[in-house]
Amino acid sequence: MNKRALIIAFHFPPQAASSGIQRTLSFSRHLGRYGWEPLVLSAHPMAYSAKNPSQLASIPSSVVVRRPYALDAKRHLGLFGRYPGILALPDRWISWWFSAVPAGLALIRKYKPEVIWSTFPIATSHLIGLTLHRLTGIPWIADFRDPMLQPGHPETWLQRRCFAWIERQAIRHCCKAVFTTHSALDSYRQRFPGIAPDKFMVIENGYDEEGFQGIAGPSPSGNANNVERRITLLHSGVLYPDGRDPSSFFEAISRLKADGRASPSSLSVILRATGDAPYFLGLAKKHAVDDIVRIEPPLPYREALREMLEADGLLAIQGTPFNTQVPAKIYEYFRARRPIFALVDPRGETARVLEAAGFRNIVPIDSADRIVHALPEFISDIRQGRALCASDELIAASSRAHRARQLATLFSQACLQPAAAWMHAGKTD
Repeated sequence: MNKRALIIAFHFPPQAASSGIQRTLSFSRHLGRYGWEPLVLSAHPMAYSAKNPSQLASIPSSVVVRRPYALDAKRHLGLFGRYPGILALPDRWISWWFSAVPAGLALIRKYKPEVIWSTFPIATSHLIGLTLHRLTGIPWIADFRDPMLQPGHPETWLQRRCFAWIERQAIRHCCKAVFTTHSALDSYRQRFPGIAPDKFMVIENGYDEEGFQGIAGPSPSGNANNVERRITLLHSGVLYPDGRDPSSFFEAISRLKADGRASPSSLSVILRATGDAPYFLGLAKKHAVDDIVRIEPPLPYREALREMLEADGLLAIQGTPFNTQVPAKIYEYFRARRPIFALVDPRGETARVLEAAGFRNIVPIDSADRIVHALPEFISDIRQGRALCASDELIAASSRAHRARQLATLFSQACLQPAAAWMHAGKTD
């Protein structure tokens, strides 16, 4: 008989506004094969501003899901988009706490889970996990993913104080604090030096193999003999003027175009699902590269994966404000087995992950000079069939099924760990 884990997650189908649903959804789908039965405590769909009911079919029928009442203070309690800030502490979904705690206790009484797991970035999720842990004594794992407190977030001082209090309580009372990147983990070890270092661990994001099933793409060297063909580079995902700014990339393409090393017949750059398409189209026109750079709307998930498989190369764009994060698409890029050209901060976590995987086409996002030098070499490697693609070992280690195995191991360790080891704040002597 499988052991049971109570999983507390706001982002879960049919919620559709955050890619964060994929982390919890994949865990709920894969934990069973490693001896753990998930019980999901999520929020009522009325709390979601965007819904995709078709994603409900992705939830295994064997998974118990409870969706207690929850409101969005902005949409349900506000007037013309304005609402009292006190109704949104620690976040706009604090009403979920009032219904989720009794619902969680009912699940605990009925199914007797051995461990509790809650996941950020909705702070109320950790507040629910903390409350249920304190009421029942069941070991609790707090999945922070990224740091709760970041420069400029939360914006108001009162919300920052609430976040800081929940963060301190979580670090004190959880048996493990989980992050998606090593830099996020390191930042918490520095901020909480009195906590035993092994209380913090990393379970990275990953890709879902199921999404790729039935989608065929070209072999890594399938077009290597046609050295005159147009090369297509793809970035799939949201861009920002601050943090994921393609301005230097556009300038580099403009300079390559001016000296005859790039043209619409030799290079096509697709920026898919950028958000604020008029802004980025205007930026491309400003640099006179709108005949090479195409700003395209979002695609359904599997079609987006197919486009990754068919591209000659994939672009990773991640600037300094996101140095502690790795875009989830990086792992999909690995699985697509296409060459990767990274426009990143070389000091950031995305650069570290790519370098550890063996990728070397990594240039500063804000250096047009470096891009002008590196991009033609990358394109030449693609044409000659020399460009690096992810290895079988890297692809296997990057799957969400592998991440679920890591989480299952953590669950088992939490159950075996003596209560005193985590009830007393995990402090070193």
